[in-house]
Amino acid sequence: MAAPWLRDLARSGSVSLAYGAFIASLGVVLLGLAWGAVYLVPAFIGGFLLVAPFAAIGLYAMSAQLETQPRIDAARALFAWQRNIGSIALFGLVLVLSSSFGCAWPQSSSRFRTAARSPTCGGRFRTCSFRGAYLPLLLSFFGVGAAFAAVVFTLSVVSAPMLLDRKVDAATAVITSMRCCLENPRAMALWAALIAGLTLVGFATFMVGLIVIFPWLAHASWHAYRDLVA
Repeated sequence: MAAPWLRDLARSGSVSLAYGAFIASLGVVLLGLAWGAVYLVPAFIGGFLLVAPFAAIGLYAMSAQLETQPRIDAARALFAWQRNIGSIALFGLVLVLSSSFGCAWPQSSSRFRTAARSPTCGGRFRTCSFRGAYLPLLLSFFGVGAAFAAVVFTLSVVSAPMLLDRKVDAATAVITSMRCCLENPRAMALWAALIAGLTLVGFATFMVGLIVIFPWLAHASWHAYRDLVA
C-alpha cells in the first residue's frame, strides 16, 4: 500500500508538478543572485526554507481535498489561505521576527567574504575556507545558520498546515508546533534533516529535482501534521 503522500502526489499529478516547477523557478532566481558569490548560497537556502511553509499552502490544501474527494480543485486550493488570512499573516510576521535570531549569519557571511578576499587567501574562496586559520569562522558560519534553521523548523513544521486546516490563531499554531517537536524529538530531527537534505539536492540539481521534491515534501508535511495533531 502506497504512503499517503505518495498517493496524493500521484492523484494530483501535473498540478503538483506545475506547482513544484513554479517554486523551482523561484529557486533559479535565488541561484542567479548567488552566482559568483558562494558565501551567499547558505543564506539564500535559509531564506528559501523560511518561505517554504507558506509556499506549500496550496499543496496542503490539495492533500486536504483528496481526503474527502477523488479530484482536486486547483483554483480553490490556491486560494485556501483566505479562510484564515489574519492568522496566517500574523504567523508570517512571527517568522520574520524570528529571523532576528539569524542576524549573526549575514554578518558572518560578510566577514567570511572579507577573509576569503584577503591577501592571505588570494581571493580563492574554496581553498581558503577550509584552512586552519579560517576553520573557526567556517564552523561559526554554518553553526549559526543551522541554529536559525532549527528555530524556523520548530515554529513552522506544524503551524502552517494547522493554520490552513483550522480556524486557530497564530499563537496556538506555534505552540502546538513547538510541543510536537518537544514530544517527538528524534522523529522531528529526522524530518528536519530530510527536508534540509532534499532541499540541498534540489539546489544541487539546479532546481530540476525541486520540481518533484517540493510537492513531495509538502504532501508529506500535511500527513505528518495529521498524524501529530489529533
